[in-house]
Amino acid sequence: MPSRYGIDIEHRVHAAADAHVALAAAVIALAAWWRPDPRWILALTGLGALIAIAILRRPRIVQVIAVLTCLAAVASVRGDQAWQALEPDQLGQWQGWTTVMRDPEPSFGAWRVVLQVDGERFEVREYGRASGLRISRWQVGERKLVSGTRRALDADRVSWVAPQHIVGRFDIDWVADEGAGAALHRFTNRVRDAVTRASTQLGAPHDALYLGLVVGDDRNQPDEMVERFRASGLSHLTAVSGQNVAFVLAAAGPLLRLLSAWWRWAFTCALILWFVAFTRFEPSILRAGVMAGLTATAFVVGRPQRPVRIVALSVIALVTVDPLLVSSIGFWLSVGATLGVTTVGPWLARRLHRLGPLALPAGITLGAQLGVALPALLVFQRLPLVSLPANVLAVPVAGVVMLYGLPAGLVAANVPAMAGAVMAPVDVGVRWVDTVAIVASALEPPAPWVVTGWVLVGIGVAAAVWHGRGSS
Repeated sequence: MPSRYGIDIEHRVHAAADAHVALAAAVIALAAWWRPDPRWILALTGLGALIAIAILRRPRIVQVIAVLTCLAAVASVRGDQAWQALEPDQLGQWQGWTTVMRDPEPSFGAWRVVLQVDGERFEVREYGRASGLRISRWQVGERKLVSGTRRALDADRVSWVAPQHIVGRFDIDWVADEGAGAALHRFTNRVRDAVTRASTQLGAPHDALYLGLVVGDDRNQPDEMVERFRASGLSHLTAVSGQNVAFVLAAAGPLLRLLSAWWRWAFTCALILWFVAFTRFEPSILRAGVMAGLTATAFVVGRPQRPVRIVALSVIALVTVDPLLVSSIGFWLSVGATLGVTTVGPWLARRLHRLGPLALPAGITLGAQLGVALPALLVFQRLPLVSLPANVLAVPVAGVVMLYGLPAGLVAANVPAMAGAVMAPVDVGVRWVDTVAIVASALEPPAPWVVTGWVLVGIGVAAAVWHGRGSS
């Protein structure tokens, strides 16, 4: 019995510590988004301290309040600084070397690209076939000698592009010369070029879906494909995330295991950094990369941490460094899905044991949907009911494509004689995922029935949890 009590006490201590870190992450994120006046922070802190001492008689809570106050103040100041930095230093004519910060993408009849001009990011839009062809082949990290005019953004555009740190728009007059950029970007661009060449083995539109699954590049997906993946609740598959990072590390696992602990940690962090750069530092992959790095660090120092704490520490680190991430829906979908998959998912799976082999995928899928429900409803005003069976059917196959697709693409690009055979399994997997999206989107019921369906799912899950609570 003593050992049992010891385990229970240790579990409670770790759970309390996890809760404190999660609360700190929530406070930092809220303060960075809200950016309250420091006087309000001090006033609320004083009120909370008085309540803790005079009414609750909990002096320890004062310590917690003090720490949270410091975190909130830092996040609020950092948030203000980040938004003030979105004001361009100078506008008007400019000529010189720029760096491509985002790959060109089609946008409302134009080609859009982001350039770093004199240390600030500007959005470029090029209309017309000739102008579009000029920038459509540019890649992140490349250097361009340009001349043009820096202009202010439209007021309604500022909040949309804030997470990308864009301060204005840039109208190009001419481009005279170019350079390949830094070594890291040259290497990642070569790998992306190879994977893109391999995608031609699949044919349109599955080549675009393959690139979305493997590297998160969904720029060339046709509108109807984008819509059916949203309607089926599968659009997350074309946004690189923790699953992609896990598969890359799994593929490198046999080599990493040959190294000593600290060398393995160093090469793991280097591989994570490369993959984050390879997938263009998107908010979801930043979250996944930081989580993977923290997990690897905790493991090598002999102090493994629970997923909740790793997620919270990732949010704290990322929002402190870049407060504008709180304006990114991709970031919050990624955080919510990760929390749902790592906490609610396993808990539900244990209580849905009556489903047999389907208990784990059903629990994980429900957990992920619960995690993304709030941001999805607020931004997209939809939470597809068919996402439950669609994810159960599509995610395992998509995972195989993610794991196998990158090395297969590199082989296919560099050994053309083997391209057809190597890419055949990828073709089957991509077509399966797309077929699931097509069928699921066609079966999605009208909005009123979606609400009814989710209510019934909630009742069913609650009943299953109630009957299976003794088996947890």
